[in-house]
Amino acid sequence: MESKFLKVFTEVKSYVIMTLGLLLYALGWIIFVIPNNMVGGGVTGIGAILLYAFNIPVSVSFFVINLVLLLIALKVLGKGFGMKTVYAIIVTSLFYEVVPPLIPEIFIEEIAISNGKLLSAIFGGVCAGLGIGISFSQGGSTGGTDIVALMIVKYRNVSAGRVILLLDIFIIASSLLLPAAEIKDATGAVIGVESWGERFATILYGYIVIGACSYSVDMFISGTKQSLQIFIFSKKYAELADAITSQTGRGVTLIDGQGWYTKQQSKIVMVVMRKDDMSLLYRMIREIDRDAFLSVGSVSGVYGKGFDEIKK
Repeated sequence: MESKFLKVFTEVKSYVIMTLGLLLYALGWIIFVIPNNMVGGGVTGIGAILLYAFNIPVSVSFFVINLVLLLIALKVLGKGFGMKTVYAIIVTSLFYEVVPPLIPEIFIEEIAISNGKLLSAIFGGVCAGLGIGISFSQGGSTGGTDIVALMIVKYRNVSAGRVILLLDIFIIASSLLLPAAEIKDATGAVIGVESWGERFATILYGYIVIGACSYSVDMFISGTKQSLQIFIFSKKYAELADAITSQTGRGVTLIDGQGWYTKQQSKIVMVVMRKDDMSLLYRMIREIDRDAFLSVGSVSGVYGKGFDEIKK
């Protein structure tokens, strides 16, 4: 009974965290990107282009395009992923429909428009990227190019953020094929159209948006999975090795060494573990041998049992 309750609690917690990530993703667009008439990547980027060109609500285009992509991805990514992504698509579409009227225009004016397009592009991209990363961490997605990226990442050892970046470059560049947008005055009267310089500037801002988004995705995902390689020099190497294997579940390797100053033979304890486990390791070392010498270094990737799987 307790295990069943724990399973339900874990699943509910996952959906709550994913919902917060989706809200953060939507806010990046609603507050920073769309009010500045900028474009971006993904299905939301396509939706923004359709909004500017044909006045189609982002909530509608986002839902329809994602629904088509989802049907394609169900067989590749499995039904479990599909359920969470269906949830993500519906919730994000609702956010695009419900949240904008709740945000005062003066707030958007002060925090986004008045600060200029450059800062808005950076802030919007970071918010969207963190939202995507949070959704990814719970086994879901914000849809669109995220779905395509996860299908590729499932079979290839490539960066999810880099895949999204390459796809989004083409989406933003395609906005040049649309007619130039009309420029209106305060009364709504048309006073001209965008120049080619303004259109290219908009595309450059769009690339800043997806650059910040892609970087944020990778930083969030790699941060949650960051691994460290630790070398421990201690006379109590046997005690340390036993404690590490029993309390952390990580494998330990003993390496023969020799101190050149003392010319004495010694054993070096080498272990690779997640960054989250380091506080436990430090506590064990303090309890067993306060005179131990440590060398801690980050590793770019760890594959094998207990870490990431080597994909085809």
